[in-house]
Amino acid sequence: MSTVDPMEQTEALIASPPSAGFWSETWRRFRRQRLAMIALCYVVFLGIVAIFAPAIVGTKPIVCKYKGSIYFPCLGYFNRSWENVVFYRDRFRGNYAKHLKEKDPNSWAIWPLVYQDPYRRVRAGEWPGQPGNPSGPEGHPSRLNWFGTNQQGFDVFAQMVHGTQIALSVGFVSMGIAAAIGITIGGLAGYLGGWADMLLSRLIELVMCIPPLVLILALVAVLNNVTNYHLMAVIGVTSWTSIARLARAEFLKLKQMEFVTAARASGASQWRIMYRHVLRNALAPVLVPITFGIAAAILIESGLSYLGFGASPPNPSWGTLLRSGRQAIQEMWWLIVFPGAAIFLTVLAYNVIGEALQEATDPRLQQTL
Repeated sequence: MSTVDPMEQTEALIASPPSAGFWSETWRRFRRQRLAMIALCYVVFLGIVAIFAPAIVGTKPIVCKYKGSIYFPCLGYFNRSWENVVFYRDRFRGNYAKHLKEKDPNSWAIWPLVYQDPYRRVRAGEWPGQPGNPSGPEGHPSRLNWFGTNQQGFDVFAQMVHGTQIALSVGFVSMGIAAAIGITIGGLAGYLGGWADMLLSRLIELVMCIPPLVLILALVAVLNNVTNYHLMAVIGVTSWTSIARLARAEFLKLKQMEFVTAARASGASQWRIMYRHVLRNALAPVLVPITFGIAAAILIESGLSYLGFGASPPNPSWGTLLRSGRQAIQEMWWLIVFPGAAIFLTVLAYNVIGEALQEATDPRLQQTL
């Protein structure tokens, strides 16, 4: 019978490389899934498009020099108040290409890659050598209008690029609200237990009985001007229940672990244990429903815009484009194909990422990934 020298075991342990952390291991297992990495790259690409949308397509200069000062008119696509008041005072009326040189011959500007606007029709002669946008069935995809135009002559490519901001912001902001509410309520219910768990669990069950669509329809009936911020708030306030239930289960499990007992023995307060020890270890499983929730929020916003209950116009949402093509699906197929494909691919990408995260964070699947 062979024996192992204890000194050799000690030296082997010292020489062995340190084990990677939980998040490093999760990322390593996630990277092994090729489809998930493709989906992640697609989501990152959408994020880049959303951030740089005014530089990709628009009729406002990215940066310009006017009357001796430097301005960034393209920021007006993010918020109208960010567009300097001097252009309203000088009555540009959104036509920078014409009025910049007329009102200041020494002015210069750097323009977006594509001269089209998501909120209005480009008129003939507005840009040198570019005709006006066609409208109706004549607005099929062309060299100047890559994805065609809608019934009013608005460029579909411009609307889709700027609509990316709406799709991603609705998903991330609404689920950010849902995550904050769900983790807080679920964590308190799971960690405190007793009567607090009973009351908070009944609250979770109560909110689960309220469909988001009913609240949104009620909001539309009350408010004259519904914005995307209203939709984000309603979706977030009604979508936190699944996150709360999972957070409660994780806190119930983790508060029985040895490291929590050691933290209590060291004199740490209850809130410090919850925040510094339990919450950190509970975040990984909670990321899965958050990812699925982003996809669901994008789908809800697109569906509401398609039905006409979304944000008030002007609203370059993908769902609004689908709605505009509903009446002329045969003559204007591009209003269905391009925004429909964008919604399908985006929702699919988030679902694939969610499934990959679920597998990468599940310790039972570590040996198979």
